[in-house]
Amino acid sequence: MVRVSADSTCDLSPELLSRYGVVIAPLYIVKDSESLRDGVEIRPQDIFDYVEKTGKLLKTAAVSVEDYIDLFRRLTQDGSEVVHITISAEMSACYQNACLAAQEVPGVFPVDSRNLSTGMGLVVIEAAKRAQAGEDGAAIQKAMNELTPRVEASFVIERLDYLYKGGRCSALAALGANLLHLKPCIEVRGGKMGVGRKYRGPYERVLRQYADDRLHGREDIVRERAFITYTTCPEPALNAVRAVCREEGNFAELLETRAGCTISNHCGPNTLGVLFIRKDA
Repeated sequence: MVRVSADSTCDLSPELLSRYGVVIAPLYIVKDSESLRDGVEIRPQDIFDYVEKTGKLLKTAAVSVEDYIDLFRRLTQDGSEVVHITISAEMSACYQNACLAAQEVPGVFPVDSRNLSTGMGLVVIEAAKRAQAGEDGAAIQKAMNELTPRVEASFVIERLDYLYKGGRCSALAALGANLLHLKPCIEVRGGKMGVGRKYRGPYERVLRQYADDRLHGREDIVRERAFITYTTCPEPALNAVRAVCREEGNFAELLETRAGCTISNHCGPNTLGVLFIRKDA
């Protein structure tokens, strides 16, 4: 038997975690020198409230080697193998720590998702489906390493102050973008976040254009599943994205999730992404 676990950064809903039997390893959000477990002791709205009140951003910290060892030992005590999916190694020390823990606990197969949020969640679901089908840990690890480059993850960010406070955007760039009312698309490429197209205009119109840009005329998309994932989003704007995804995406399953603390802390309110898997080249 293979158990699948994942970092809390996969942003899968409780319903999806239950459906696929996925166990979560929480990252940490550091607030006033106190380390709080992501999704357990702190929620995204707590982060937004803190930033609004103090003007300061919280920090994030990786799952520790000790936390992973405790989790892996618990999951393997009945003889099961474990496939653990982590946030991109380019963004966090989680994968490195999971590999160190796997050296201490036999039967553990770490996978670097090369992604975050439900880009990572797409990999988690595929791993869980293979585990349910009876594949062993080594085979699932190999298949997921082959899958990760085909995940397409991107987000549109309405406000740049979170990126600026987190050191991911210069003051000049933030000021210029705000003056021009620009809303950048952040894309995950090679395990790292980079800036793609910059949109301009009302948020609802921007999100509709963004979704159309990601989906229109594409022949290289796997139509089995896609995510609409957001921190917060006004209902009219969310409805606009849903409509485009239905018309242009034609996905068998269109899932919606709220982003967890890591995305929320780095990107702020009114961040939304459409995430899916591409076909083999």
